[in-house]
Amino acid sequence: MALVLTGAPAVEPVTVSEAKAHLRVDGTAEDTLLGSLILTSRLHIEAALGLALITQSWRLRLDRWPNGAEVELPLSPLQSVASVKVAAADGEAETVPANRYVVDLDGTPPRLVRNGGGWPQPEKAAGGIEIDFTAGYGDDAEDVPAPIRQALLLLIAHWYEHRDPIEVGSRETAIPAAVSDLLAPYRTVRL
Repeated sequence: MALVLTGAPAVEPVTVSEAKAHLRVDGTAEDTLLGSLILTSRLHIEAALGLALITQSWRLRLDRWPNGAEVELPLSPLQSVASVKVAAADGEAETVPANRYVVDLDGTPPRLVRNGGGWPQPEKAAGGIEIDFTAGYGDDAEDVPAPIRQALLLLIAHWYEHRDPIEVGSRETAIPAAVSDLLAPYRTVRL
């Protein structure tokens, strides 16, 4: 399985101005650093929780269909599935008709569910199935839930204050408990 970003978010969930206000930083000398910390914090939270905060496009590549009638998509909240393609013998990708599957936008995790019959089998050994989808809370920073935006600000502040070289895994590199607490409702629990 490979997950490839095909359309990055147009904005970040927190602006440099918001981060500066939160940190009480004046001037522009730290703007580049703050922009980097915003990006890094968003990526960290997205990876930890399997979320897409701002609208972004992705391609999921599979070698073969999973057992059963459904494919779990790795990012929430799912907005749409643009296409499902399967590699044919000639190497061309054939689009699976949309009536052959149902998109479960509200599932946790979101799913693509087979709608009668079997999945068409790829004739390519690796990466023969491609599912293009869009995920994210919305196009604007205000679409991201407030607790996640607050967690971002706290994580940005933590990394802003801890810039010294320190050993990975030390107490200084641990994510603050307040960040984890704010993100807890968005964590997917798997049994």
